[in-house]
Amino acid sequence: MPQPVETADRQAKQGLILDFAGVLTANPLAVHRAWCESEGLPPEAWRATLNDDPEGRRLYTALEIGEIGQEEWNKRTAALLGAHVAPDNLMGRAWATVPPARRMAALARAAKSAGYRLALLSNSFGTNPFNPYQQAGIWDLFDVHVISEQVRIAKPDPAIYELTLERLGLPAQACVFVDDHPRNLPPAEALGITTVLATDESTTVAELEALLGVSAALSV
Repeated sequence: MPQPVETADRQAKQGLILDFAGVLTANPLAVHRAWCESEGLPPEAWRATLNDDPEGRRLYTALEIGEIGQEEWNKRTAALLGAHVAPDNLMGRAWATVPPARRMAALARAAKSAGYRLALLSNSFGTNPFNPYQQAGIWDLFDVHVISEQVRIAKPDPAIYELTLERLGLPAQACVFVDDHPRNLPPAEALGITTVLATDESTTVAELEALLGVSAALSV
C-alpha cells in the first residue's frame, strides 16, 4: 500500500539546520529596548545604530564575517551609540538577559534523538569576550557548527548554505532550515532545502513537530 505523501516526505528528511538569534533565543527586541533605556538611550537606539546608521551597519557586517573582533566592535559601536556608553563588553551587556528558546532547544534534542543530524547556522555577533552560544547553552546540541565569523561568509550568501550541507554530509532535499529573517530563506530554497520562517516560538515548534514527526515535549 503506498505511503501517505506526508509520511514519505517526513522519512526523507534527515537534517535540521537552525539559526541562532530569534530561533534558539527569544526575540531580542524587547530586551534591547529595555537595555537602551537602562543606558540612558532612546529605546530604538540599538536597532537603529546596527541597522540604519551606515557606519553601524558596516561595523556589524565586518563583525559577522570576522573582519573585526567583538572587542573592536564594542569600542567603535559604543562611540556611535553615545559618548556616555561604556565599550566594555557592550555586546554582552545588551544580550545578557535575552532568554533562550527552551521549547525550540527541546525540539532540537528530540530531533537528534530521532536520528536527525543537526547544524547550527549563525551569522555571528562575535564570541569573545561574550559568547552567545555558550550563554544559551545550546552548542553541544549540534553535530555541525557553521558560524559566519569563523568561515568568513554570512547569510544570505548561497555559499554558506552549501558549506553547511557539505559539513552535514546531506543533500539539500533532506534538510530543513529555520530562520527568523525572511531574506535568509530564498537562497536555501533555491538549493532545494525546505525552509521554515520562525515567528513566535510556539507556532514554529508546532510546525517543526509536524514536519519532522517529533515532539518537543519528549525532551523537556
